[in-house]
Amino acid sequence: MRRRLLSSTLVVAVIAVLLLGVPLGIVVGRLIVDEAAQELRAEATRLVGEVEYARIQETPLDPKQLEQKYPDRYIQIFERGNPPKATIVGTPPPSGEQMTEDAESDSGIFVRVSRDRAQIEQDVYARLLLIVALAVAALAVAVGLAIVQSRRLTLPLLDLAGIAERLGSGDARPSKHRYGIPELDQVAEVLDRSATRISDLLTREREFATDASHQLRTPLTGLTMRLEEIVAASEHPEVVREEGEAAIVQAERLTAVIDELLAAARRQRHAQAEPVALDEVLIQQVTEWQPVFRGVGRTLVLAGTRDLKALATTGGFGQVIATLLENSLRHGGGTVTVTTSCGDKYVVIEVSDEGAGIPDDLAPKIFERSVSGGGGTGLGLTLARALAAADGGRLELVRRRPAKFAIFLRPADDNGRRVVSGPA
Repeated sequence: MRRRLLSSTLVVAVIAVLLLGVPLGIVVGRLIVDEAAQELRAEATRLVGEVEYARIQETPLDPKQLEQKYPDRYIQIFERGNPPKATIVGTPPPSGEQMTEDAESDSGIFVRVSRDRAQIEQDVYARLLLIVALAVAALAVAVGLAIVQSRRLTLPLLDLAGIAERLGSGDARPSKHRYGIPELDQVAEVLDRSATRISDLLTREREFATDASHQLRTPLTGLTMRLEEIVAASEHPEVVREEGEAAIVQAERLTAVIDELLAAARRQRHAQAEPVALDEVLIQQVTEWQPVFRGVGRTLVLAGTRDLKALATTGGFGQVIATLLENSLRHGGGTVTVTTSCGDKYVVIEVSDEGAGIPDDLAPKIFERSVSGGGGTGLGLTLARALAAADGGRLELVRRRPAKFAIFLRPADDNGRRVVSGPA
């Protein structure tokens, strides 16, 4: 491309120089010749006047004075009279080629002034040589500008090609290079946006595997505990049946969680949000987690307004509650209370405990990825907030000590509320 730019620019410059330089050379040559002829004509006319004045004053002409006054001229003066007079000043041109101009007065004075044509041709050649030098300089400037312009165009194109190649190889870092050329800057901006989108896609793909493993861990833990209960209670058929049914529910929840994760990966959760009876999900979660809390000597309580409905997904909302309960089990203390209430704009589900709470330095970044205060993965609260946001709600830390988290969901139905308190 650079070679084509140079060659095309050079061709355009040569054509421009020829179109301007050749006519200019012809015009300059003619102007020099015409100027020399006009000068000779003026000198001949002036000499006629001087000879007339000398005749009137009856003073003879001085050839030496005329030769000094008109150097490099061959002058012939003829005067009518009796006898006629002729005066010659200077010598004929040595080349034999001369330019001549005549002048004559009414009194019979005839003057012819000549000069060497070779001098005029030398002057023309000097001017033409100057024009050629200027043309060569113009071509050199054009070539220099073409080189600069070609570098300005080709180097950004090579850079953009390298950026596109990096994108193809998986390096999705935006370059943020700009070149001062609107068209190339637009291409670079498009590539940067594409790099950002590709980077987001790759990040989501990598995070999906991590999130899936973390999200599946809680249902698998519950399923394991139920199976352990089955094994421990094998001597009591009724207990075995109850625990087996609970294990089946856990397996169904595991399947639902997998579906939720896949939907989240495809960013389809907003379209799946629908009115959900919160009591069903909360009672299910409390029932599943109560044995674990009893095993460590703690109590899990469900309180607040009953029969509430909110826009959410059953699996996503259940996973958020499970994450908050697990977080209270591992990092909190005392009784854990799940409280539901309804305001004008939101249905609020609060999960609180009686533990030491969250340190001040950790509270502002508690929802950040890979941030954990107790040696965990640092993914639970991050994923829980993402799941709540995907359902059109939000998860917030409303109190640090003791810790209290609140889920805000959009209400779906305000009918049939009743307030209860106590263990579920």
